Amino acid sequence: MILVIQINPQFHTSMYFFLSNLSFLDVCYSSTFAPNMLVNFLVESKAIFYSGCITQYGFFAVFATTEIFLLAMAYDRYVAICNPLLYTVTVTKKVCLMLVIESYFWAL
Repeated sequence: MILVIQINPQFHTSMYFFLSNLSFLDVCYSSTFAPNMLVNFLVESKAIFYSGCITQYGFFAVFATTEIFLLAMAYDRYVAICNPLLYTVTVTKKVCLMLVIESYFWAL
């Protein structure tokens, strides 16, 4: 999805910018626990070190929190529905980038 959005110029809008960031977060989100889960399918011992568990939970919490904050995409849709004539003035690339940066910042 990220690649399709980047390649096609029709998708260079704020909505697709937020969707590509959500897709990136989903990849990061699932890659925090999937490798360990796959290893557990192959090995006899299912033990995990405490430090590894805390690290995995930390990354999981950061990505989950960022995804929740990134639902600022709702602001984009709110402006598009309630003020359609002011949409291009209100929701600029700078505003979208700031919303994404702030969502990553507040999640840390």
